[in-house]
Amino acid sequence: MKVIEHLELSKEPLISFELIPPKRGGDIKSVMAVLDEITKFKPPFIDITSHSAEVIYEETSTGIRKIVKRKRPGTLGICALIQNKYDVDAVPHILVKGFTREETEDFLIELNYLGIDNILAIRGDESGYDKPIPTGRSTHQTSLDLVKQIIDMNNGKYLEDSLLDAKPTKYCVGVAGYPEKHFEAPNLKSDIRFIKKKIDAGADYVVTQMFFDNKFYFDFIDKCREEGIDVPIIPGLKIITSKVQLNSIPKNFHVSIPDECADEISEAKPEHVMDIGVEWTSKQVEQLLESDVPSVHFYIMLNSQPIKKVMDKLKLFKKVY
Repeated sequence: MKVIEHLELSKEPLISFELIPPKRGGDIKSVMAVLDEITKFKPPFIDITSHSAEVIYEETSTGIRKIVKRKRPGTLGICALIQNKYDVDAVPHILVKGFTREETEDFLIELNYLGIDNILAIRGDESGYDKPIPTGRSTHQTSLDLVKQIIDMNNGKYLEDSLLDAKPTKYCVGVAGYPEKHFEAPNLKSDIRFIKKKIDAGADYVVTQMFFDNKFYFDFIDKCREEGIDVPIIPGLKIITSKVQLNSIPKNFHVSIPDECADEISEAKPEHVMDIGVEWTSKQVEQLLESDVPSVHFYIMLNSQPIKKVMDKLKLFKKVY
């Protein structure tokens, strides 16, 4: 089922999760251990991130060596697992960065074989690697271009002439939103206008970057509605579990952490940080639910322990166990 259908048919706010594939050389067991836990909460869909090739520096006996590889492959296999073993709709992330339009089409065709109906179309982060583009191949520049390609396939328009008789796909397309604006956008208004272009191109819903102050989300919603964006906008939340994240999250995701939260975590003993993060996120969720959000999306990576604590704390969700 499509994400948009889950949202339309549900009489209660939904919960969903986002996982990251294990590092190259790992195995599926770590993912399955997390899935065994989070599927107890009956999420209608689970996102799986995707990663392009990147430059990695490794120290060897002869010096530092630069290599290029995909650090976290496995998105396709994990999606197949989620759909067929756990009977939950998978939402793979499709990237602009690091992939040609032709590779994207191939990946979308494979997802279609698996019966996957949902896509999150995003540009992706800079990886430090400029992939050589083979002759005859082409790339997208923005996530808007990617959305247009997916919608073209939904309309039966493929890049390859040999696929002219292929059936149209039926992807539900999600896109990203940034309550504190994308770090490259000059301001929030221009960023929201770009989201509007993606909705006008055929995207079905928006899921936000993580935020730790609900005021950012509510302000973002108001500005999106003023701009004419009327699709569901799902809030994304992250549970802080370590002091290191006070620096790494703002640095990597370009979001802010409120003084009250940051101060409490800074002064706490390391073993108490997760409890503080759980309490903070729980309060966010309670306020969001009171405001009738369509769903709450949790960025959990490969750690199910914090979300189990949040779900246990929020008695409102007992009914979905």
